[in-house]
Amino acid sequence: MYRQLNNEQELQTNQHLAAEKARYQQMALTLDRRSFATQIRTADPKTALVVWRSSLDLIGALSMMPDDMPMLPETRDFPILTGGPDKLHILTGGMVLTRYGPVLIATRTDQLGTLIDRFVNAAITALMLTIVLTLALGYLFSKAILRRLVQYNRLSRRIEKGEYSTRLPVSWRQDEFDMLAGKFNRVLDTLENNLNAVRGATDNIAHDLRTPLSHLRIGLEQLPQKRPEELDEACAILTEELDHCLATFDAMLSLTRIEEGQQTLELQPLSLQQLCSDLYEMAEAMAELNEQQLVLKTDEDFTVMADKYLLFQAFFNLVDNAIKYAGEGAKVSIVQQGNQVSISDNGPGIPAEDRDKVFDRLVRLDPSRHNKGTGLGLSLVKAILQRHNATITLGDNQPGLIITITFS
Repeated sequence: MYRQLNNEQELQTNQHLAAEKARYQQMALTLDRRSFATQIRTADPKTALVVWRSSLDLIGALSMMPDDMPMLPETRDFPILTGGPDKLHILTGGMVLTRYGPVLIATRTDQLGTLIDRFVNAAITALMLTIVLTLALGYLFSKAILRRLVQYNRLSRRIEKGEYSTRLPVSWRQDEFDMLAGKFNRVLDTLENNLNAVRGATDNIAHDLRTPLSHLRIGLEQLPQKRPEELDEACAILTEELDHCLATFDAMLSLTRIEEGQQTLELQPLSLQQLCSDLYEMAEAMAELNEQQLVLKTDEDFTVMADKYLLFQAFFNLVDNAIKYAGEGAKVSIVQQGNQVSISDNGPGIPAEDRDKVFDRLVRLDPSRHNKGTGLGLSLVKAILQRHNATITLGDNQPGLIITITFS
């Protein structure tokens, strides 16, 4: 703005002097010497200050003519003294050659210079006010940020002390701090759920292994009192109890290796139709023992890249659970349609509120732990299917349970 104002001032001054130059040159051509002198004496000083040297006298608004003044359109600034309150004025002008000799044409430019100085002072004042206002707003903004950081720090210390239910506040502003707090809260949700799962798994392990370990201890204490002919049977019972304990730990280690990707998959093209047929042949005898009806239905085949052993193990666990919990006389169905396989029964099913829990480790819906098992079967099934990019869902078969596996 300063440069634009300065350039505008120079342009107006040059245009004004050029117009006065043309006017006085034309006047010298049309008027005689006396009339020309009269026009210079009566020139309005507010329009332009004109000086003409006639012989030895100066005629015009000024009492002197500076030396070395350039010819218009080139100009030069020069000062003059007056008797008014503003004794020093700055003029800008140049010489013009006419028929009657050189004429000095000048105009005052100190008012515009004063205006520019005022503009510069106002700009500096505005800049200082802007800086002060910016610093004040920055201070308030930093205090608000610091207050939130102090609050986050206080809450983080509570989390360090074990209060994992603590959450960072999320405001209505939805700024970067709120986004960070939301993500951190989700991390805390996951951490709390994992800790609860660990506590639950620990409780379940203690509950599941307490009985067989107690049986082992009692059996070992009674073993010296057994007759020789009873030792084989007693040792077989103790071995069975020990195998149950080892099976639990083996299942947990297998599940961890599959979930963490530590177990390498031997991938090969596998027909879902053939897999379901092999599954039917393997489980048919089990269903007959329980006086159950096992049905196989296959449709358009679908080939997946899979580890045949692990995938068969996952499907067999699902069919085995259906046969085990559906009850005598139940109907168990294996249905394959393209990339989807469903295993259903008409037994008691699983309540809707418990369907997500059954995939957790060591979770068994039998509170008394009456039925033997490790509680890791469905967790292992889900881990295997995830490694094969498949999803598993549980639904209501009305009555019974329907399990649907979908391959991508």
